[in-house]
Amino acid sequence: MKGTVVAVCVSQKTGGVKQAVDQLALVRGHGIEGDGHAGNWHRQISLLADEDIDGVRAKGLDLVPGDFGENIVTRGLVLTDIAVGRRLRAGDRAVLQITQIGKECHTHCKIYLQTGDCIMPKRGIFARVIRSGDLSRGDTLRTDDALDRYRMAVVTLSDRSAAGARPDEAGPLAADLLESILGDQVVTKETLPDNRADLEATLTRLCDEEICDLIVTTGGTGLSPRDVTPEATLAVIDREIPGMAESMRTAGLTKTPHAMLSRAVCGQRGQSVIVNLSGSPKAVREQLEALAPALPHALQMATGIPQDCAALPRS
Repeated sequence: MKGTVVAVCVSQKTGGVKQAVDQLALVRGHGIEGDGHAGNWHRQISLLADEDIDGVRAKGLDLVPGDFGENIVTRGLVLTDIAVGRRLRAGDRAVLQITQIGKECHTHCKIYLQTGDCIMPKRGIFARVIRSGDLSRGDTLRTDDALDRYRMAVVTLSDRSAAGARPDEAGPLAADLLESILGDQVVTKETLPDNRADLEATLTRLCDEEICDLIVTTGGTGLSPRDVTPEATLAVIDREIPGMAESMRTAGLTKTPHAMLSRAVCGQRGQSVIVNLSGSPKAVREQLEALAPALPHALQMATGIPQDCAALPRS
C-alpha cells in the first residue's frame, strides 16, 4: 500500500488546530520535533486520510490542513486497512509504526468549536517513530513487508576472528539457530575485535538505523581483560531483561560450574532486544535452547509487530 503526503502539520499543544509547515523532523522514540504529541509514548504522531475529510468539506466548511489536530494528511492510502503494529516508510528515510486505529475527536479542535458537533471522520490513526528522518508534503508513505518480519543481526566479538586468524563458528551457528527458532532471516552478520567503542557504535547502528529487532552477540562475556561485551551492551540499552541472562546461566550450570562466570547481559534499546551469548559454539547452542521457549513472545511484546505479520513468508 502506498500513498502521498498531502500536508504536514505541527502545534506546540496537544490536540486542537495544527499549522501546516513545509517539513517535519521525525525523531526516533520521540515523534515530531517541536510538536505537542511528541514524547515517549504510543501516540506520537496522528495521521488522517484526505479522502475522509472530503465528506466534511461537502458540508460547506472551510477547512485547511491541521483543523482536525492531525500531523500528517495522506492521499491514496487506506489508513484503517493497516494493522496496528505494522511499519510504514515515511519519505526517504523515516519509519513509523502504527500504534492505534481510530483518532478521537478533540473537543477543542476548530471544527468542534465552529459547529458544536463531533463530525470528524473516525478514520485517523496514531503512530510512533522508530527511525528518524524528515518528511515533507509530496513525500510517499508506504508499507513494506520486509519491515514487518523480525529483523535479526549476529555480531561476533573475537580479536582472532576479526583478524582472519581463526574461523568464526559461534556466529554462523547462532544465525542458523535463530532462523530455526523464529522463522525469519538474520539480515546482518558482523565480526568485530574485542573493542568496546566499536561494539557500542555497532549496536547503536543496528538498533537505530538498521531497525534490527533482535541483536545477538557471541563472545566477550568472560573475565579476561579483553572481554568487554557486557559493558558495551549496558552502555547502549535502555533497560535490562535480567531473567533472560539468568535463564542462560541457570541452564549452563546443569552442564558445567563455569557457567557462573558468564557476565552476559540481555536488554532493550527502544524496541530492539540485545542478547549476549558466550563465544563457544557449544554454549551458544545451550543458551539459545534455554531462551527459545520465550524468545518469540519477547520479540512480539518488545516490537509490537503482529504475530501474523511476523509469520509472513520470506520473499
